[in-house]
Amino acid sequence: MKMSDKERLRELAQFLKTRRARLSPEQAGLPAGGRRRTPGLRRGEVAQLAGVSVDWYTWMEQARDIGISAQVLDSLSRALRLDEPERRHLYLLALGQLPGRRETGIPGVDPALQRFLDLQGASPAYVTDQRLNVVAWNRAASLLYGPYEELSDRERNSLWRTFTSPAVKALLRGKWEAHARHRLAVFRAGYANYPGDPWWVALIEELTRISPEFAAWWPRHDVLAGPEGKKINHHAAAGRLAFVQISFLVSDAAHLTATVNLPDDEETADRMRGLLEADGEAR
Repeated sequence: MKMSDKERLRELAQFLKTRRARLSPEQAGLPAGGRRRTPGLRRGEVAQLAGVSVDWYTWMEQARDIGISAQVLDSLSRALRLDEPERRHLYLLALGQLPGRRETGIPGVDPALQRFLDLQGASPAYVTDQRLNVVAWNRAASLLYGPYEELSDRERNSLWRTFTSPAVKALLRGKWEAHARHRLAVFRAGYANYPGDPWWVALIEELTRISPEFAAWWPRHDVLAGPEGKKINHHAAAGRLAFVQISFLVSDAAHLTATVNLPDDEETADRMRGLLEADGEAR
C-alpha cells in the first residue's frame, strides 16, 4: 500500500529528528556550546548549516506540508552528514522521488579506456561525460571533428559546438538540423538528473541567447537516449564519409559514454586511413 502524504511527512519529521540527534556540534563543525539537555544538534543549528530559516526547518520536523526544493534537500543532506542511501531516503520522504545523480569530476580517463579508443584506429572514437563534454578521444576523432587537444573546455562540449561552430555545420551539411535536434534531446534527457544545477542553467541560458535554433527547440522538451545510427560527414580533405555510430556506458564509470563511429563502407575506411597517414607524415 502506498504511503499517504501524512504518513510520509511524519516519517520525514522523525527521520530528520533522528539524524539531528546523532550529530554532535563538533562533528558538524560548530562550537560545543556547553552542556545540552538532549544529544545532537539544535534545530537552529541545523537551519544555520543548511541555510534555511529556523521556522521553516521547525515546520519540517512538525510534519507540515510545505514546499521543499531539491536544492534545500541537498543542503540538509550536507548539514546532517547524510550518506548516499540516507540522501535517497530523504528525497523519497520529502518529494516522493529519488534525487538526480551527483555529478562526478573527471580529471582524466583510465589509461585502459584511452588505449581502447586508440585501438579503434580509423574509427573516430571519443568519450563524453554526463554534460556531453568530450573528455577523451582518439586521433581519428580529432582529425575528423576538430583538434580537441587545442579546444577550450567550452568548445569541447558537444552541444555547444553543435549550435555554435560553423565547422560542425560544414561537416554535416544538410543533416545538421537532425544532428542538432538529436544532441539537444540527449542533453535534455540528461538535464533531468540535474534540474536547477548552475552549470547546466548557465549553458542553457547562453545558448538560448546566441542560437535561434536552440531557443526555438529547447521548450519542446524532446528527449532521447542512444546513438544516432548512420551518419554522413563531409570532410574538407577526405570528402564524403559514412559511419555507423555505436555508444555504450563505460562499465566501471557509468557517468561516461564511449562512442565509436565505424566506417560504413571500405571507401570511408580507406579515406580515414589516408587522413591518419597524412597526419603521421606531417608530424
